Amino acid sequence: MENVGIYTPPKKNDAIVGRISDTFEVALSHEDLEVTQSAQDKLNEIITQSEDDVSAIRIYIGGGGCSGMTYGMTFTDQQTDYDTVLSFDGFKVFVDVVALNYLRGAQIDYIQEAGRERFVFNNVFAATGGSGSCGGCGAATG
Repeated sequence: MENVGIYTPPKKNDAIVGRISDTFEVALSHEDLEVTQSAQDKLNEIITQSEDDVSAIRIYIGGGGCSGMTYGMTFTDQQTDYDTVLSFDGFKVFVDVVALNYLRGAQIDYIQEAGRERFVFNNVFAATGGSGSCGGCGAATG
């Protein structure tokens, strides 16, 4: 069988020039990730009321498999070289480039229902065409 490709690790003296943020656009657009006005208002309120010295929200992803990805948010005060940034009045949203690939085209909304308030991530698979449901891996067969 032929080798399709051979990996050659970089040599120790190969220099990596510049930061990662120098090689891609760090600004996040509202087309990449929409945050509704109600979500913006609630996030701004939460940050304003926080006793911690934070000025940003980090959106992250986790999991995968048949249950789909899980999406969440946390306070942060540090931007990494791998973050894209969406700015609002009073706060910023950081999304690392890996999470952005799963979030591109999504909408974050804040919903208030009788006795229940929550943030929701809508249309999270818009760019990839997926649905987050089981793709027939065999784990759910009976």
